Amino acid sequence: MTASRRHRWTVLAAVATLAAGACSGTSETATVQGSGDLSKVDAGKCTALDVVVSPEKFTLLTELARAFNASKDAKPSSGCIVARPQRKSSGAAAQLLVDGWPDPATNGNQPVVWSPAASGWGAIVNQRTGRTVAPPARPFMITPLVIAMPKPMADALGYPGTPVGFADIVELAKDPQGWARFGHPEWGPFRLGKTNPNFSTSGLNFTVAQYYAATGKSRDLTAEDLDRPEVDAFARGVESAVVHYGDTTLTFLNNWYRADARGTALTYASAVAIEEKSILDYNSGNPDGILDPGEVARPPKVPLVAVYPKEGTLYSDNPFFILDAPWVTPAAKKAASVFQEFVLRPENQTKVLAGGFRPGNPAVALGAPIVAANGVDPSRPDSVLEVPQPAVLAKVLDRWAQQRKAARVLLVLDVSGSMGEPAVPGGSESKLDLAKRAAITSLQQFKDEDEVGLRIFSTGLTRNAQEQWLDLVPVNPVGANRETLRARIRALVPVQGTPLYDVTASAYTKMVDAYDAAKINAVVLLTDGRNEDGNRNDDTAQLNGLVQELQVGAEGTRTTPVRVFTIGYGKDADLTILRRIAEASNAAAYDASNPATIEQVFTAVVSNF
Repeated sequence: MTASRRHRWTVLAAVATLAAGACSGTSETATVQGSGDLSKVDAGKCTALDVVVSPEKFTLLTELARAFNASKDAKPSSGCIVARPQRKSSGAAAQLLVDGWPDPATNGNQPVVWSPAASGWGAIVNQRTGRTVAPPARPFMITPLVIAMPKPMADALGYPGTPVGFADIVELAKDPQGWARFGHPEWGPFRLGKTNPNFSTSGLNFTVAQYYAATGKSRDLTAEDLDRPEVDAFARGVESAVVHYGDTTLTFLNNWYRADARGTALTYASAVAIEEKSILDYNSGNPDGILDPGEVARPPKVPLVAVYPKEGTLYSDNPFFILDAPWVTPAAKKAASVFQEFVLRPENQTKVLAGGFRPGNPAVALGAPIVAANGVDPSRPDSVLEVPQPAVLAKVLDRWAQQRKAARVLLVLDVSGSMGEPAVPGGSESKLDLAKRAAITSLQQFKDEDEVGLRIFSTGLTRNAQEQWLDLVPVNPVGANRETLRARIRALVPVQGTPLYDVTASAYTKMVDAYDAAKINAVVLLTDGRNEDGNRNDDTAQLNGLVQELQVGAEGTRTTPVRVFTIGYGKDADLTILRRIAEASNAAAYDASNPATIEQVFTAVVSNF
């Protein structure tokens, strides 16, 4: 897919998602431990009902599928049915459906039922294919967008007795006193966490909601509204408070949780736009909705409170599409209808509620865990905002691209000898070839005012053994340097070893020394290996010193926070160490152990800016 097509896909995805009145949410992750895998089960002579679901509800759907397969519903008089759920992120599944779901051996069984995180993904597929692949569908479960705040901060604002909305956030963000205005100077400035609306529907919904707040409307948002100077100023005020963006709120939630363990939750972020369901996960001690085997949930010291914006909010839904695709037979469609009726029954919808979602079947009353004691309010939101027309949504994204907080980023790329190895066994392209193409493509996500520089690292770059990195392009505005960056990246060749710790520390210091408080300051570091600087005896001391330095800068004790986003590239990258480095700086680590995914991973990383 070309870069221009990818950009159109991203915009179309966001627009169509809201146009269908849905929010994909921000955390497509499993919600219950021990899902098992039914996707490879042999259906025998039964009708195979292949169900593709977004990861956040895969465990739940697997549990329901097991119950269904063992029930009399799966054994009608006309034969038998075997439901086989498989996990696939909403966007990936949408693209596969547009492409006709090729190569089932690699991509999984062609689905009869598709349940993405939002019904809008069906609109995307229908628009891209020019036909109705995903007919109108019923919601499986829903959850509203809320503003998560640490309870002491919500208390300081007087919430819930005093309503809080987007206008209040703008006022706080602009106030140079920050939290000192409320008697808490130790909390520092007001810091907002928000996902990128081009990648996250929760981010898009938040952006739409802030425009409604700026206009004083709750419906009929127009393109002309977006052009009003006071509306532009309002939106820029919100964006100025952003800590950083991202493709998922899980980065914020996991970082918040780690900061809470260190006693610094109140200086990491003041508010993050997330789903109500994520509040419940976080407060239960399970911030990303996943409990690994043997992991025990630990409730945070400082719980979060769900603030339902006084201007109104938007809901996300989870549809149950019975697909109209060439491989879906009439018998399969009939089987899908039987399974849909099964999962929407009240006794099965109670399992949805137990997972922290509001049931799609309105006959099931709300109850625990959606109760006040867990930081949420089942009686809210008080009002729901109208979804704008697609043309207005497209302009929302265009305007955000100019209004968003600017970035100041140093790209640090590994050019060690192992980067010259084939990306896939027997392939003609090296790992470095794919990484260069991905880095060049990612430059299109930066606006002209963003500042980007390029550093490479390896041993043996010069005759001076102490020089283990080279700055090829200084950190300057992208607009005047985009082609220079592309040219220097294209010319990269693999050299020798991997001085990981030294180059990370140096890049971090470089960005701290020239910190710009008006921008998102960050390092993006890609490596396919582990530390190989010739000083193996002090590896542990080096790593511990680096982590301590990054952590001090991330805990609010400095006014120059720089985040280090790491990419583990290829099977030999040490993801454990890269994750430790990223998390110490309140950033995120990305896994590109399969080199073929590097372009998607680079796109996800740059979505933080």
